[in-house]
Amino acid sequence: MKKIKNYDDLISHGDVASRKIVLDVTEKTLQQLDAYERIKGITRLDGDILHIGTKSWDLSKKRNVYLVGAGKACNAMAMAIDEILGDRLTKGIAIVKVAEETDVFGRTEVYVGGHPLPNETGYLASKKILELVDQAGPEDLFLVVISGGSSALMSCPIDGITLQDEIDTTDIMLKSGAGIYEINAIRRHISQLNGGMLAKRIQSVGAELVGFGISDAVGNPPTGDIGIPYEKYASTPMGPDKTTLEDARRVIRDYDVADKLPKSVVDYLMNVGPEGETPKAFPDNTYYLLNALPDSCIYAKKIAEEMGIPAIILSSFLEGESKDAGYFFASVAREIQAYGNPVKAPCIVLSSGETTTKILDNSAITGHGGPGQELTAGFAINAAKAKGVCMLSIDSEGTDGTTPVAGGITDSTSYETAVKKGVDIFEALRGHGCYEALSEMGDVVFTGNTGTNLCDFNIMYVPALDR
Repeated sequence: MKKIKNYDDLISHGDVASRKIVLDVTEKTLQQLDAYERIKGITRLDGDILHIGTKSWDLSKKRNVYLVGAGKACNAMAMAIDEILGDRLTKGIAIVKVAEETDVFGRTEVYVGGHPLPNETGYLASKKILELVDQAGPEDLFLVVISGGSSALMSCPIDGITLQDEIDTTDIMLKSGAGIYEINAIRRHISQLNGGMLAKRIQSVGAELVGFGISDAVGNPPTGDIGIPYEKYASTPMGPDKTTLEDARRVIRDYDVADKLPKSVVDYLMNVGPEGETPKAFPDNTYYLLNALPDSCIYAKKIAEEMGIPAIILSSFLEGESKDAGYFFASVAREIQAYGNPVKAPCIVLSSGETTTKILDNSAITGHGGPGQELTAGFAINAAKAKGVCMLSIDSEGTDGTTPVAGGITDSTSYETAVKKGVDIFEALRGHGCYEALSEMGDVVFTGNTGTNLCDFNIMYVPALDR
């Protein structure tokens, strides 16, 4: 099944040859990253024995086997475990961002949580997970599947902080210009589940935890053999948390949000003692890391080279303002075409990371959008000076910002197309309404759930100029 659902529409206009190259590499990369296939590749059930990579569990010695999970790739992850275990699964609870018609579950209850902002359904599902854990015991096994987005989807604030407080906190921090690590430092320390608190709860009843994770954190190294348990697994609800209370306090000070955040949140974080710290180690848990953020670029580079196109990974640490990143990539394309730096054309330039969009005033918002769409809109403005170049930027899980699309794709002809259609890209960027602008241009990328979640995936094709 194709990942890019509107492929034919995207190659019906613009620089078709360049678009095909970018889309073909992206399609093959997303296929290779699908967590459903990656879990099925290392997990099997032989009678009573559950084999996961290099380890095995005798389920005849387990009273109950539970599946819990959350994240933007949770559909694929939970579906794989549910299918493999079949009737051996006692019960499952999965919190997803978007439920797809193709999702098939046997014993797993699926809830559609809120992302990027938490919602009531995710909160109620999180309460059910806590109830499931609290009635478990030492003879029980929890298989936990977690991907990016779990901080919002698995929303369950501590006593004294309401769901609305958590929603407001998330909204304010996402628009503050803070990076995701900084935002998580606050969110994890006001949660009953995030920042390792789910694992701590499972540990407290004596049950065993086996986790499958996808790491979307900027700076984590690429994966190796995914069948070997990953000893350095950290963060998310099921692993130790690297952020600290002092980190959360510093973020409040650095971004000057003490007067903007809910009073209950600020008062708690500023006054709680060591008992409010998140757990820092779970040596008895077993974790499998299915993918890490650099993997998308590594796979894409290999795919491009197999297609006969030289490729470089410019950075898997890309952060900052999305539209500015778009301007920058177009400048890199011009440098490549003019002087052959840092690589000669034709070539593919890859990057991953997590760019953000700073919104100082909600009243300035005139539409919808997300980082990938803002990046490609910014690229279109400057790419008009680099013949034949094309860039795609998507949130690899399939939904970019507040929109139902994965991101955008633009090329050297896109700015002229926008002008002809009466689309003001500059105004779209000022009003954070790039979804409407790119939709009018026919340049939004639609995938639905992809089965992975490795933040932003950016790919640029630069053809050689005719001399």
